Order: sequence, then C-alpha cells, then structure tokens
Amino acid sequence: MKKELSHHDKAEFIISHIISELTKYLMEEKGCSMTEAMDIVYSSNLLKMLQQEEDELYVQSPAYLYQYLLQEPMVKERTR
Repeated sequence: MKKELSHHDKAEFIISHIISELTKYLMEEKGCSMTEAMDIVYSSNLLKMLQQEEDELYVQSPAYLYQYLLQEPMVKERTR
C-alpha cells in the first residue's frame, strides 16, 4: 500500500529540483563553481520566496525562476 505524499513533501521535492537546476544554470552560463553557485542560490531572496509554500512560486519553471534570480542585485554583483 503506497502512502500519498503530502502537499508539503511534494513542494519540498520540487523546490529541491529547482535549487539543483538554478545551480546548474549558474555553473553553465556564468562559469561559477558548484560551491559558489550553491552559495548564490541559498543566499538569494528567490529561495526565501520559494520556501513560502503558500505562494506556490515553486510551480514556475526553473528557467523562468533563473531569469528572476539573475535580476537580484546580489547575483548581478557576484556573476559579472
């Protein structure tokens, strides 16, 4: 008998995937190391917004969210 995943569990899974994709995009497009890319993602305002599950921002595609991430002043400064 399979247990149905909760809404929270599904959101956490999707957010984890988004974090992975954003990290990958920063590495590929901006030449960041994995550590630097992860630091950028984890310290971003975008991640804070993604973690507010009730807003359901996590339903957007990673590519769309990446464009949003690139607009953050901290990200612009670190990825010149």
